[in-house]
Formats: sequence, structure tokens, C-alpha cells
Amino acid sequence: MAMAVALTGSLLLASCGDSDNGSSEDGKTLKLWHYEAPNSAMGQAWDEAVKEFKAKHPGVKVEFEAKGFEQIQKTAPMVLNSSDAPDVMEYNKGNATAGLLSKQGLLTDLTQEATTRGWDKKLSASVRTTSVYDTNGVMGSGKWYGVPNYAEYTMVFYNKDLFAKYGIAEPKSFDELTAAMDKFVQNKVTPLANAGAEYIAQQYLYQLALSKADRSWVDSYELYKGKTDFHDTAWSYAADTFADWVKKGYIAKTTNSAKAEDAGVSFIQGKSPILFSGSWWYGRFVDEAKFDWGTFLWPDSNLTLGSGGNLWVVPKGAKNKKLAYDFIDITMSKKIQNLLGNKGGVPVAADASAITDAKSKALIDNFNVLSQRDGLAFYPDWPVPGYYDVLVSETQKLITSSEKPEGYLDALQEAYDKGAPKQ
Repeated sequence: MAMAVALTGSLLLASCGDSDNGSSEDGKTLKLWHYEAPNSAMGQAWDEAVKEFKAKHPGVKVEFEAKGFEQIQKTAPMVLNSSDAPDVMEYNKGNATAGLLSKQGLLTDLTQEATTRGWDKKLSASVRTTSVYDTNGVMGSGKWYGVPNYAEYTMVFYNKDLFAKYGIAEPKSFDELTAAMDKFVQNKVTPLANAGAEYIAQQYLYQLALSKADRSWVDSYELYKGKTDFHDTAWSYAADTFADWVKKGYIAKTTNSAKAEDAGVSFIQGKSPILFSGSWWYGRFVDEAKFDWGTFLWPDSNLTLGSGGNLWVVPKGAKNKKLAYDFIDITMSKKIQNLLGNKGGVPVAADASAITDAKSKALIDNFNVLSQRDGLAFYPDWPVPGYYDVLVSETQKLITSSEKPEGYLDALQEAYDKGAPKQ
């Protein structure tokens, strides 16, 4: 990351917010990167968007490259400062990711396009938060550097068949959820699908903290509108409870090195009865899970992880920016938005009457519940650069019981204070 900052230093003055179309466009090729599975809602919708783009741009070649989330997360600063940069790509939103790249001058200012093409009118305030960044790379205000064409939130996915097999009802409260997990453990079933090597483990812990938090707590942590104390009631409860869940067998220690894909497959194969994760899995589960399953919002919590979806960003060095803007615009069209909704995504600009799939309606209804109560609390790795890796490594130590909750919270506080803007 330090190398990327050094390499891009010369770009900073030259990148002060122009929404240019690029000085050497040939208009013949659109280079597109994203990391959604082909059978996910987003993957299917974007495949259709590519077809639509080709129909509207005869003679233009689309060069699509499928990337991994981790791959882009780790290499973006380097790649975007090279001749290999794509014209448009999916990138993680938040201060530590899109915000950091915007601060480093690696992303194109999309403010003019967002206004001219009406993207700003299609996004609600909470979804739009992650599209705009100030000069320090902090989300919520400033210029447009990314466009989400879907929203996302976390929920509890549960295997209804396994719940029925062991005589467990759908939990309506947090106590009922823990009682359900106790019963699974009694029957030698590890209840929670987990992935220590990627985002899932840290999101369990953050959700536990959110269940004891409020909006001002989130604003302090994510937007620096106050001091964040990792030994407060919410964080202490989360770390203690997560460590206790490992001891009780709710979370397997063997998931310490598991990836998010492993956790998802464990649920799909009917091995894990519960997975707490995001709506990005929804379409895939509809397609691949061969059992009866359902979802519910995390019980006894007004807040959960969620936001506008990952962003379409246009690298500063993109060769065909006009084509990139056209592609983004197509993904925001009613046709693609309605398709996204019916395939299990959470569209930002669909016609409600066009969503006919029952499971998709339930997904969108729950999102509306969260939106109405201002319940989207973003993600734990967003506040400071490099924090994702800190959360992964430190949460792994809780899974292996090699660190106690107190030490875990100390490590988070140190990394956060080091990376957060001085107040």
C-alpha cells in the first residue's frame, strides 16, 4: 500500500475531480472486471447488461475478466496505476477501499455523469452514502467516485429441513436463536457456517456488537463523529460472546482457515444449518440449495450490516471512459434492475410490480424494513485502510482461542487509532 501511495503521488494534483472521457479513447473495446458468481443475481443481471451494451454499441468488443474479491482487494492500488487498468470494475465501498483509492487519485470523478444521467436521483440517501467521498477519502460527502446498482444487507439463512429434523422452530428472538444452536450442538451438528480467513467471521462479531449499539455508535466508528472505544459495552459483549460461541461449539475451530466460499458451500450442501451473511448469496442459494430454506433478520437488533452494493468505479487511467459510463447506465436501467430483483438481488431502481418471484419479494421486503428504521450499519472493515486484514487475523485468534477477548479488543483499538483521521 505504501508503494502504491508513492507511485501515485504524482497523480494527485492531476486528478482533482475531472469527469473527463479520457484523452486517448478508441471507442472499440470495453474492459470490464467484476467478481460476482455467474449464477448470482448480480452476475446474471450484468451478463444481460453486457448483451444490452453490445446491442447498443455494435462493433465494440467487451473484454470481461472474472476476478476474486480478495484479488481485487489486495492488488487494486497497483493495477489501477498501470496500463492494465480496466475501463470499469466492481470495487468494495467504504473509507478503506474506494475512499482510499479516490484519495490517492486513482479513480475518476463521476459527479457530472451521476447528475447528467440521473444516477443521483435513483439512489436513496443511505445507499448513496458510499458513492461519495471527501478529499480525505471519507464517505458520505464530496464527489461521486462510484455507483452501486444494487443494495445489500445481512440476514440469517437457515435450513428449514434441518430445523424440522431436530424439532427446532424458526427463532423469533436472540434467546431462541441460541437455544436452537444449543440443540444442534447436542445432536453433534455445528450450527454456524463460518469462514475465519475471510469476511464472515468478523461479520458475526460485528453483528453481535450492533445488537448492543445505536446509530450514534455506528457514526462514531464509521464516520469518525465521536470517539470509538473498543472496550465499551457493545464491543466487549461482541468479543466475549464470539469467544464463548467457539467454546460452546457453535463455531468450529477448523473454520479458522476457511474461505467465504467454503462457508457458503457448507450451507448449500446441507452441512451447516445456519449462515449469517449477505444478500449477495441469495440468488445462488435459490439456484443451488436443494432443500427448503428461509431467512430472517438478526433477532433483537435494530441494526445489521448493509449498505449500497459494491461500486462500479472508473479507474483514472481507463482508456474508454465514455463506454464505461454507458455500461453503468445500462445496469441502472429498469430492464436490468427488474431482472436483478427477480433473480434474488436487491435492486435500487426497479418497478415494485415487476418483482414476481416470492423469495425475491421477501428479500426486498426485509430490506425495506431495514431502510425504514435506518438499520444499515455498513461493515466493520471500512473505517481505516488495511483494517480488513487486521480483523481477519485478530478474529482468527479468537477462533483458535490463542487470544483472549481483551487482547483482541486492544489490537483492534491500536490499528483503528493508527489509521483513523486525527480529531
